[in-house]
Amino acid sequence: MATVTIDADIKAKWPEGHCSYSPGSPEELAIIGIDLLIRELGTEAAQTFIEQIFEKYPGEHSGTPDTEKA
Repeated sequence: MATVTIDADIKAKWPEGHCSYSPGSPEELAIIGIDLLIRELGTEAAQTFIEQIFEKYPGEHSGTPDTEKA
């Protein structure tokens, strides 16, 4: 597995405020993206959007098997 590093400065603005981010890994970038998506769409719509993305990758997974679905 490759190690990915990110060098980015992200500035986000919305009517109530703004913030800056400097992610260094894909995980940090994902957290930022999800946070901004929730601010934009709301929790339920953001979850629906993310579920649609995961549907593109059926059967692709890593980690431990899901034993709770037995």
